[in-house]
Amino acid sequence: MPKQRRTFTAEFKKQMVLLYENGKSRADLVEEYGLTASALDRWIKQVKTTGSFKEKDNRSSEENELIALRKENERLKMENDILKQVALIMGRK
Repeated sequence: MPKQRRTFTAEFKKQMVLLYENGKSRADLVEEYGLTASALDRWIKQVKTTGSFKEKDNRSSEENELIALRKENERLKMENDILKQVALIMGRK
């Protein structure tokens, strides 16, 4: 049976980071609260860089640009498909 993905509140994440910053070892936090080391490391990094746990706030400018370009690419593909359909319809008349 696969493990169900757990979610944590921002308040819980802040508490874990504060415990770590106040001297509690990473291994103790992971074991005591049943966390993964990578999740705790990510939370610590997010607090140090932006102070926010939202992925949107922690993206680099390159990641934001890539997301915008992908959206624009999808829009252009859709417009292209519409134009192809119009050309087919007009060609029949």
